[in-house]
Amino acid sequence: MPRDKITSLTNPRVKELVRLRTGGYRKSSGLTVVDGPREVLRALEGGVKFREFYLCPELLGPGEEEKQLKVRLSGADVPVFEVTKIVFAKIAYGDRQEGILGICEIPHRSLTGFQLQSNPLVVVIEHVEKPGNLGAILRTCDGAGVDGVLVCDSQTDLYNPNVIRASVGTIFTVAAVQCSNDEALRFLRNKGIKICTASPQAQTIYTQMDFSGPVAVVLGSEQEGLSDFWEKNADRLVKIPMFGAADSLNVSTSAAILIYEVVRQRSR
Repeated sequence: MPRDKITSLTNPRVKELVRLRTGGYRKSSGLTVVDGPREVLRALEGGVKFREFYLCPELLGPGEEEKQLKVRLSGADVPVFEVTKIVFAKIAYGDRQEGILGICEIPHRSLTGFQLQSNPLVVVIEHVEKPGNLGAILRTCDGAGVDGVLVCDSQTDLYNPNVIRASVGTIFTVAAVQCSNDEALRFLRNKGIKICTASPQAQTIYTQMDFSGPVAVVLGSEQEGLSDFWEKNADRLVKIPMFGAADSLNVSTSAAILIYEVVRQRSR
């Protein structure tokens, strides 16, 4: 499989991978990094176009996903480079070094290409700051079968390698689009989707709300919560009751609670 072996940290390809850590360079190049066997497999299954792969045999495990990956890579018409453990430590993200990393083209998705079911569940995330939280929300949306995710006025780009990692590759299985608040609102209104926001000031507990019809669950940033824009345009306001010293939950936790309440009600 591997065509060449990279042993030097000063190799131009290593430098290119390091440059892709910056959002500005990812945007200008149209490329991002997918790190990990599950993430790479889900990207391949999602039809993502890869430019090249980097493989460290010493770190690649013996599991079923790794076996599937080797089969896929052996038949792929994409360059595969073998790297040493030292080089892989330089190009990998975080502490999880699982022996496979790929450079792929960033998928281009827009609201015009959104395909919704007859009774859709959409999740809107406004001003999200932390890639880990965005990735965790995408993972929840994948598990719950959410129709689409609108990432509005985000402080982090959707295809940040850390978002991909935190989503365990489900960013490639969920219909997710970055857009503005205005664009998201017009889309939801045109589709007849009711807007439900979570607010500590709401009078209705989330379990008392009827989520049986088309609905968009809207959540705000970790630091500031939702802006006035969404609270003013909301059709429904709900709260998650808090019984301790904290007045709110982590945004990914709040998202999971509300999303699965919709799933629970619809599966009764």
